[in-house]
Amino acid sequence: MNFLVFAVIVLWALVLALMLVILAMARQIGVLLERVSPVGAMINDAGPQVGEASPFFDLPDWNGGGNVRLGASQSRHQLVFFLSPTCPICKTLLPALKSIRNSEGDWLDVILASDGEAAKHQRFIEQMGLEMFPYLLSGELGMTYHVTKLPFAVLLDQQGVVRGKGLINSREQLESLFNALESGHASIQEYMGLAPASQSV
Repeated sequence: MNFLVFAVIVLWALVLALMLVILAMARQIGVLLERVSPVGAMINDAGPQVGEASPFFDLPDWNGGGNVRLGASQSRHQLVFFLSPTCPICKTLLPALKSIRNSEGDWLDVILASDGEAAKHQRFIEQMGLEMFPYLLSGELGMTYHVTKLPFAVLLDQQGVVRGKGLINSREQLESLFNALESGHASIQEYMGLAPASQSV
């Protein structure tokens, strides 16, 4: 009988100790979440800046959809996504781009852009099922936006003004461009006070 009482006391002590450990861990997780801020698209300082008008382009759609105009007044916003057939991260983001095209298609055009040998891009389009996207092949477009690493995206509003841009490595960073559009801030970092504000947004 004494042994059972002792065992119950030990078990309750262990339960209380575990509860204290769980509370301590929950507190530490909360502290970590406060310290680790969300990371948006990594903005470069070259090329048209957020809040500036994009240079004008009138380029043929490799998928046969006619010419695509960038940097001019439009009825819809435009997301220009720079990619390459040899970029593995680009390929992992294609399902997200397809999802965005389907869910945001009433106000947004998703445009793919690259440069290089046309035959390679044709095979890439067929292999990845990208026929529904406008597909631009232009070295000048990438140089104008100073695209040095891929994947890279630029979000233009209906007046052709850059509302978000940056190097994209995840769906969260891609969606941060839309957060920039909604908040009026160039990036999540700027919104949270971790980066200097843009001069013109």
